[in-house]
Amino acid sequence: MGELPSLSSNTPYSIREEPLGTAKHVRIVGIGAGASGINMIRTLRRHLTNYEHVIYEKNEKVGGTWFENRYPGCRCDVPSHNYQFSWRLNPEWSNFFSPAQEIEQYLERICEDEHMTDVIKTQHKVVGAWWDESRGLWDLSVLNLRTGQEFRDQANFLIDASGILNNWKWPDIPNLKSFQGELVHTANWPKDFDYANKTVAVIGNGSSGIQLLPTIQPDVKKLYHFVRTPTWIIPPRIMSMIQMGGPAKDILGEIEMDEKENFTPRQIEKFKSDPAFYRKFIKIIEQDSNGAFQITLKNGGPVQAFATSKVVQYMTYALGGDEKLCKALIPTFPLGCRRITPAPGYLEALRAPNTEVITDPIARVVPEGIQLKSGDIVKLDAIICATGFDNSFAPRFPIVGRYGNVQGAMKADVPKAYMSCALAGVPNYFTFLGPNGPIGHGSVFTLSEHIARYITRAIVKCQTEGIQAIAPSDSAVADYSRHVAAFMPRTAWASPCKSWFKGGREDGPVTALHPGSRVHFFHMLERFRAEDWDYVYDGGSGNRFEYLGNGFSTRELDPEGDPAWYLDEAADVL
Repeated sequence: MGELPSLSSNTPYSIREEPLGTAKHVRIVGIGAGASGINMIRTLRRHLTNYEHVIYEKNEKVGGTWFENRYPGCRCDVPSHNYQFSWRLNPEWSNFFSPAQEIEQYLERICEDEHMTDVIKTQHKVVGAWWDESRGLWDLSVLNLRTGQEFRDQANFLIDASGILNNWKWPDIPNLKSFQGELVHTANWPKDFDYANKTVAVIGNGSSGIQLLPTIQPDVKKLYHFVRTPTWIIPPRIMSMIQMGGPAKDILGEIEMDEKENFTPRQIEKFKSDPAFYRKFIKIIEQDSNGAFQITLKNGGPVQAFATSKVVQYMTYALGGDEKLCKALIPTFPLGCRRITPAPGYLEALRAPNTEVITDPIARVVPEGIQLKSGDIVKLDAIICATGFDNSFAPRFPIVGRYGNVQGAMKADVPKAYMSCALAGVPNYFTFLGPNGPIGHGSVFTLSEHIARYITRAIVKCQTEGIQAIAPSDSAVADYSRHVAAFMPRTAWASPCKSWFKGGREDGPVTALHPGSRVHFFHMLERFRAEDWDYVYDGGSGNRFEYLGNGFSTRELDPEGDPAWYLDEAADVL
């Protein structure tokens, strides 16, 4: 732990004439009004005083990825009743896995009901951020997308909730834009795109591709599915939970759903009328989902071996035992090396008469379609790219801290962060799901709650302890990164396979996932390790104890407080 800069003990010092616990005023700017940004509003409201908060959101509406992703079949692959905030339960989800539109509507309702819209400025895009050490402030450049005007803002704290799965990208295929038909990306789906009775290519078999394909397959004339790398497709999640014999096995037998996993009206009514049962259901499904981490461990033993055998058995059956399809689609790399995804109907759709799977490498795009390395040309009406996002962790705009532009640092070296939410040399900056965050560890909603509380603790510390700037120390980030690098070879994530867990590489460091389980991440964030941070203190003296003030405490001066709180049982906690 250190202080920057250090001042001589001869610097004049005087008592600050305020009681201990006084919170100085701070301005907080957030980037992004998806789930993490929306939750941040609530967390700050609950735990902060004397602050102002604004969120800049580039889209015309809130919702983040659930506003942007509207391709047919788009839905969450985390159970609905766990993909929600713990403080805003929704017993009325229609399906075991929520459609994208329902999640977007859920987030919109929260913003309206909680009166959050006054904090959020939509169609505003942060295009640059520069740290001013002398003032202890972020200088920001913001573009009003409605008017095209750029203006300046400033903040004591900058909170980046723009998300890892946000900056979509075209595949690196020569002459892609030469195609004369319709070129579409799943993350930028045109509202008026009509694929019916057309010859269509779907490039990519990640989460988006395997949801999209079975949805459009019945309506297209011909569907060519370009697959570069096999991927594990697990059985329907409910079937998996039952087969694995986990905590959810029994309670799932009490839940009424149709063949498409839609909850029956009677089941929804029971969730609403029996809060105790509903809470029990949520917690058991959460507990079951948390158990998936053991499968990703290379030394997972019988659990990993059993799970792998069941998935191979399921995929072989769903592909009708077709030798060519099984060879092309069932991986030889360990289960979990790429994201494990349920995909109802996907494997069956690959056997449909109008579907053809192509594993031959793509050479280039030509005006009439796609040319393979063999020289053959696949003539097409439309090309749909389900090819994902830029997962480099390089910000989309300059963020200039003490060591220069973060963009360059993230591209030049292995991305590193402190517990995924702060960067060395970048003071008063926090991020959700940065390098080695738990993006593959279940519901982002609950994750964002824990990260938001952690960030808020840091801000409260700065507000009440006279701290102008805070950043994780270089040595703390180096030690944490060393632990990450040593741990990851234990997991299937580090095995050879092309995965966005490794930045799209076959081999290399795992940069997208937390080195442990979901519960491990929550446990890690329970305490703020003050010794891991460097500080710059307010005032000219640089005295770290200036915040002790005039000898009184806000706890004894607050007319609405309890000045003898320490006698209560609730005070007897560590």
